[in-house]
Amino acid sequence: MAKDRFPVTPALRALRAAGAVFEGHVIEYVPRGGTAHTAATLGVDEHQVIKTLIFEDEARAPLIVLMHGDRQVSGKALARLLGCKTITPCDPAVAERHSGYQVGGTSPFGTRKAMPVYLERSVAALPSIIINGGKRGFLLAMDPAWVVRVLAPTLVDVATD
Repeated sequence: MAKDRFPVTPALRALRAAGAVFEGHVIEYVPRGGTAHTAATLGVDEHQVIKTLIFEDEARAPLIVLMHGDRQVSGKALARLLGCKTITPCDPAVAERHSGYQVGGTSPFGTRKAMPVYLERSVAALPSIIINGGKRGFLLAMDPAWVVRVLAPTLVDVATD
C-alpha cells in the first residue's frame, strides 16, 4: 500500500513530527486475533509484535505497558516497582477514554491523555518490532530505539511466560 494511503492517526502524526523511521502495514483486523494473527499475517515471530496495554493503579491513574506479544505482564511485579498496592488492566471502555484509541487499535504514540510508559526491557534489545499504528489492522515496523526516543519510557522487567 502506498505511504499516503495509510490511515492518518494521532500516532502517525506524532511519529512523523518526531522524524521517526517506520514502515506501515495494513492487515485485516480479526477480533480477538491479537498478536498471533499479526505475527502470522506479517510472517514474523510473535515475540517481535508488541502489544500496547493500558493499566491503572489503585488511584485509577492510567499507565501504558509495552510488552512482547507472547508474554504477559505481572501486575504484582509492576506494582512493586512503582510502589503501589495494585496495578490492574483497565476496563476496555476506560482504556479507550484514556488512550483515544479503540481496543485492538491502541498505539502508545499520540494518546489522548499523557500517561507514563513502561517498556519491557528486552523489547528495546530487539532489532525491529511491530507495534500498533493507532487503528485496528494498522501496524508499524520500526527499530525499538524510536519507541525509546519518542516516548522516553521507563524500562522494566515485568514479563511472565
